[in-house]
Amino acid sequence: MSDATQDPPVEDQRFSRDDWYGEELVGRHYVRCEFHEVDLSEAVLRNSTFTDCVFGNVRFNSSRHTDSAFTGCAFKRCNFFDAEFTGCKLVGTTFTECELRPLRVTGGDWSFAGLVGADLRSVAFHGVRMREADLTGANCGDAVFADVDLSGATLHAVKLPRADLRGSDLSALDPLNAELHAAIVSPEQAAVLVTSLGLQVRA
Repeated sequence: MSDATQDPPVEDQRFSRDDWYGEELVGRHYVRCEFHEVDLSEAVLRNSTFTDCVFGNVRFNSSRHTDSAFTGCAFKRCNFFDAEFTGCKLVGTTFTECELRPLRVTGGDWSFAGLVGADLRSVAFHGVRMREADLTGANCGDAVFADVDLSGATLHAVKLPRADLRGSDLSALDPLNAELHAAIVSPEQAAVLVTSLGLQVRA
């Protein structure tokens, strides 16, 4: 993502009830803007940047996001039904009372993202960096976290029943403070979890 290919930044503007349904947004740059009740359903965003923006009741249904960034943004009561993020940066972005199912994320950096209490059942994260993300109390039942960097993440009371966690960094996961029934892990990850319980594995 290169600034040279982006439009001049739009700063400190408020967008309310705009209809951007199915639009293709390429190289857009917004700083400290607010978006309220905007329809971005089926929109395609590429190489666009949103910095310190607020999204309230915005519809992202079936939207596609590629090589874009939402850094330090706040999503409140937004709908991401069937949305896809590929190679996107959402560092420090928070999600509050958002509909996030089903959601597919491939690559990119979601470090420090705030997903406290989020309903992430059956969502899929593949190869995503989520260092120090806050998943406190999140419901991740049947979700996929494949090759995800969760180092330093806050995972207190996270629910991971039947979740596929193979290839992910689980060093921050306390098995005594998480729901892990029928979760799928690799033998190497199992050893990490056993060690975190203070047990020793011997032949």
